[in-house]
Amino acid sequence: MKAGRPVISASEISQYVYCSRAWWLARVEGRAPENAEALAFGQDAHRRHGYSVRAATIAQRLAYALMAAGLLAGGVLLALSLCAR
Repeated sequence: MKAGRPVISASEISQYVYCSRAWWLARVEGRAPENAEALAFGQDAHRRHGYSVRAATIAQRLAYALMAAGLLAGGVLLALSLCAR
C-alpha cells in the first residue's frame, strides 16, 4: 500500500453496502450521525453480547473436558474392577 492512500475498512464497506449515502456523508462530508447515542448503545450491546458468547464457549469447552475426564475415570474404574476378579 502506498503512503497517503486512504484505507477503507471492512466495516466501512459494510456501511457503504447498507447505505451508500450515509457512508458518503460520514466519509466525504465529515458529518456525524444524529443518532450517536443510539449507535453507542448498539455498539455497547454488541460488545456485551460478544462477552456472553465467549463465556458460553469457554463454559461449553470446560463441560466437554469434565465429561471426557468423567468417562475416562469411569473406564479406568471399570477396567480395575474387571482386573480384580
